[in-house]
Amino acid sequence: MKKTSASLLRSTPFRLALTFALLFVLAFILSGAIVYQLMSADLAERLDEGIKETYSVVAVTYSQSDQEDLVLAVDSHAALSPEKEQLFSLTDGNGNRLAGNFTAADLPDGFSDFAASLPGVAPGTLYRAWSGSVGPNSLTVAFSLSETEELDRIVLMSFGWATLIISGLGVAGGALLASRVQRRLDGIAATMDDVSNGRLDARIPLLGNGDDIDGVSSQVNTALERLASLVDGMRQVSADIAHDLKTPLNRLQMILEAATDKTTRGEAVADELAEAREESLQINETFDALLRIAQIEAGARKARFVDLDLNGVVESIGEIYADVAEDDGKSLSARIVPGAPCLVHGDRDLLTQLFANLVENALRHCPKATTIRLSVSRRADRIVAEVADNGPGIPAEEREKVFQRLYRLDTSRTTPGSGLGLSLVRAIADLHGASISLEDRHPGLAVIVGFPATKASLAQERGVSPDRERHTRASHCGAKAGRTKR
Repeated sequence: MKKTSASLLRSTPFRLALTFALLFVLAFILSGAIVYQLMSADLAERLDEGIKETYSVVAVTYSQSDQEDLVLAVDSHAALSPEKEQLFSLTDGNGNRLAGNFTAADLPDGFSDFAASLPGVAPGTLYRAWSGSVGPNSLTVAFSLSETEELDRIVLMSFGWATLIISGLGVAGGALLASRVQRRLDGIAATMDDVSNGRLDARIPLLGNGDDIDGVSSQVNTALERLASLVDGMRQVSADIAHDLKTPLNRLQMILEAATDKTTRGEAVADELAEAREESLQINETFDALLRIAQIEAGARKARFVDLDLNGVVESIGEIYADVAEDDGKSLSARIVPGAPCLVHGDRDLLTQLFANLVENALRHCPKATTIRLSVSRRADRIVAEVADNGPGIPAEEREKVFQRLYRLDTSRTTPGSGLGLSLVRAIADLHGASISLEDRHPGLAVIVGFPATKASLAQERGVSPDRERHTRASHCGAKAGRTKR
């Protein structure tokens, strides 16, 4: 319990709640002091008005030739205040009392305060008095300040109790709110502790009320899901590397052992060495592809991004691989958007690699007489490139798996390759913010890659001709095409 209390006192939510409660109490005290001062001033003003009004009522009864009515008025008003809450004094020029319930002595004209010592009155009772001359006489009217003082005490006590209650409620409410927030923060800390201990499936519990903590928790959960996915991917890659490279490494070992035996017998080993060289090159190519994918996923190439025409990239791939496809008994054609460049923001070399991998994949796994088509088109705010063929296609349940590293279909295990071509395609597409999907063409397969169009490309589509720098492009085979300006 002590540990929980100490933890609560150290928690940021409780300190914030306590600070807010303190500020609220200070604001309440400040506003209460201002209200008290205004109220006291108003009561004093009302009291002075009452004294002057009573004085005027009494003084008006005096007539110049007869002060009997004045004496009667003073005595009658004094008789109405048996507890001497109001005092009246009428004295002559020599200070002798003519009427009233006390004798005013040495009080100046106008308002004054004095402490009365009268029978039946508590010692030290304060009065507020107004003195003035009525004919040859001096008239004083005084009201007790006891009611005003009592009201002041009531107000001060009310403010004091209100301050205590508000302070208590503020601290209690702050502790309650802080404990709730602290429980949620403890849940986040516990989840992160589980993740640090290897439980990558741990997630922060959400209340579902859409507050800022839920928002942050959702983002952390998304990051944890991404982390778990990456770790699972790394585990899968490690397993795949161990599985897929075991065969070529074993084959390389057998070749080298055979070469060793031949050397011992004095026979020529040139064929075995050539075969071993091919196996080692294939293994190196696999590792190079894995490293390239890792570099691309890390975003190291983004610094080289420029606005480029996707038409030129696709056109270059078509020119390069058209003869290769023809030699292999297949046909390859490229169709681009005429009249205007389809500008995307990216790396020309990586995009060339993307389409080269897709075309090589189609050439490698499709039978003779297959038709392969490359095309570029505009769809709303995206530039869509497509590599389609009428070959055997890929089963629907395998289409997402083929993007995994080192994954190969059973039908393609006898063909050359490492199973990293489409993984590299996915990594390049993700780096460019492009979507990629596989569609069945009955027969055949279409790989559709959608790139976000640049602002300049969108402006061209709307018929606007923005100022922009002239782009030059060069293909792998050295062909150059001039850019057409609208």
